[in-house]
Amino acid sequence: MKRPEIILALDVEGLSQAKYFLNRLYPTIKIFKVGQGLFTACGAKAVEAIRSKGAGVFLDLKFFDIPHTVAAAVRQAVRLKVKMLTLHISGGKEMLQAAVSSAREESRRLKVSRPLLMGVTVLTSMPASGAEVLRLARLGIENGLDGIVCSAREAVFLKKKIKKRFLIVTPGIRPAGAASDDQKRTASVEEAIKAGSSFLVVGRPILKARRPLCIAKEMLEAL
Repeated sequence: MKRPEIILALDVEGLSQAKYFLNRLYPTIKIFKVGQGLFTACGAKAVEAIRSKGAGVFLDLKFFDIPHTVAAAVRQAVRLKVKMLTLHISGGKEMLQAAVSSAREESRRLKVSRPLLMGVTVLTSMPASGAEVLRLARLGIENGLDGIVCSAREAVFLKKKIKKRFLIVTPGIRPAGAASDDQKRTASVEEAIKAGSSFLVVGRPILKARRPLCIAKEMLEAL
């Protein structure tokens, strides 16, 4: 099994803070997440700053709207040359199919790599039943998504129930013994690896550390 990759969530106030962590943590960390806060603050400049370093971008905007609108948003994400992006699976079959079709067509037109399309099941800040996560995960995979965003606690369950190959992005990763903050379904690096996660998203444990590079290296060593 391929070793999972760590993604640093750049959940910071603006571009200068994003560049601070980018400059100190790349290339130890090779993929950086741009979420709703940072993207609202500085838009595509955040994506451009990450890509100019040579790092990959995980655009975590959780697209959720009518099919036409989501297809247009995905098209713009392809033009930004992001590595991965997220959609809410609960948007439904038609929305997911529109997103997949848009990503394929625009990538082909521009002759660039198609971003991985990752479906959000239930946010890790919320409690969730295995049945609900499984229902959403199946809906996403059956309609062309590359993978699922879910907690490590659900990853093993999904791997057993869904026979197709798919990627798993696991947020809420914490060093052993660390506070869970507002995340309800957290996991350590070791737990996420055992669960079969492909990408591990880490934010506050690194961003709030006195020595963020050291924490990042320790977590990578745990892989």
